[in-house]
Amino acid sequence: MRTVDLKIIGMSGAGAAQALTVALSAIPGVAKADVSLMKKRARITYDPLKTGIEAFLAAIRRAGYRAT
Repeated sequence: MRTVDLKIIGMSGAGAAQALTVALSAIPGVAKADVSLMKKRARITYDPLKTGIEAFLAAIRRAGYRAT
């Protein structure tokens, strides 16, 4: 398992953090996704043999945000 932190750009409101948590958690291979509104950060623990950063960035874009 690996863990990555991504800075979320444009996120505001607890609903946005919850929606991103659900979207990231739904990606096959993600063991845990924790999105912090206060820190504007997503911490994702995942199996690198099943998924990776490109999938996370795509899910974040689909939700209407950007990440670095």
